[in-house]
Amino acid sequence: MSISLRSLILLPIWISMAHIQQGGPDEKEKTTALKDLLSRIDLDELMKKDEPPLDFPDTLEGFEYAFNEKGQLRHIKTGEPFVFNYREDLHRWNQKRYEALGEIITKYVYELLEKDCNLKKISIPVDATESEPKSFIFMSEDALTNPQKLMVLIHGSGVVRAGQWARRLIINEDLDSGTQIPFIKRAMDEGYGVIVLNPNENYIEVEKPKIHVQSSSDSSDEPAEKRERKDKVSKETKKRRDFYEKYRNPQREKEMMQLYIRENGSPEEHAVYVWDHFIAQSAAENVFFVAHSYGGLAFVELMIQREADVKSKVTAVALTDSVHNVWHQEAGKTIREWMRENCCNWVSSSEPLDTSVESMLPDCPRVSADTYISDPFLLRVRVRKRTEGTDRHELTSWKSFPSIFKFFTEASEAKTSSLKPTLTRRSHRIKHEEL
Repeated sequence: MSISLRSLILLPIWISMAHIQQGGPDEKEKTTALKDLLSRIDLDELMKKDEPPLDFPDTLEGFEYAFNEKGQLRHIKTGEPFVFNYREDLHRWNQKRYEALGEIITKYVYELLEKDCNLKKISIPVDATESEPKSFIFMSEDALTNPQKLMVLIHGSGVVRAGQWARRLIINEDLDSGTQIPFIKRAMDEGYGVIVLNPNENYIEVEKPKIHVQSSSDSSDEPAEKRERKDKVSKETKKRRDFYEKYRNPQREKEMMQLYIRENGSPEEHAVYVWDHFIAQSAAENVFFVAHSYGGLAFVELMIQREADVKSKVTAVALTDSVHNVWHQEAGKTIREWMRENCCNWVSSSEPLDTSVESMLPDCPRVSADTYISDPFLLRVRVRKRTEGTDRHELTSWKSFPSIFKFFTEASEAKTSSLKPTLTRRSHRIKHEEL
């Protein structure tokens, strides 16, 4: 049976502690000192020395994965779902591998938005120079010219990008639950124009330039012997620092710096920018928002900054487990009143879909997104995913999908008949069409 590197590293310390513990009071002090030393050893840093190179494929095929006809990510050879713990005891390497796959997934979803959903990729800022950092959004051909309806989609915070609700759902479940594509396709089928925001694309990363520090001894009037001593000490210090850096970071990951995108440096800025340059210019009589998690906070911030304009154009807002807070964001009374009449927040809950859920905040009605999973297999999957940081929160957009479109239809009809939609007033499950 082989002994792990971790055990070999710690074995001398353990042996020393065992010998010391057999001694008297002085030896106990040494034991305490050794325990302190042991507590300060960063085992993850030690393990880096033996981890494989952080060199991963840049295509799904390279990872030997593909999406099947059900939109599920499966191994090409075995047909098995994605495995996070690909290498035992190498959590950092597994995480880097997962992140590399995630970047490929992002590009894959972008391709689906353009090829499968026929959306156009629009660069922002609209007046960007050739050299400055840029971002982009996606729009349907008729997004600005559709006279009737426009749907705007905003995802939450984190690693997700345009077209995604949750990367983990895409990888571990399927494209339907993890992406905005079902919303986009149904919206276009029902005559909506579509705009897909990209609120997390706030900066580009470039490698930090290396700074060369010129030795001050060149122009010094110090005696030659003293300069030589200082240079020797400086070289020894640099040698030790380089050795430590090689030990601490053996794979020499590049140091990066962030260059922020003008007027789009945060999700809130991005929402206001897209409103000013696109949504406000659209011809649609009815604008509808679907905003998940932090996207809900970004929408409330948009309302605070463009209250009159939003009220005049927006017919209804579907929030899914929104993290907005009208008190912390200092949303005024008129905004809170408007949200009570025109917004609905589908939240994580084990209650049946559309069941009213109590709220401490005086903003908008909250109803259940019915994120309870009863299937034994899916429960096991959910337990596994929770180890990787996934919970029911991410499912709220997909679970409330049919109810959101019903809510928008009722809101549109209510606007023409001066009646308010009734969906958010009901405390029982509403029957809806099957997907």
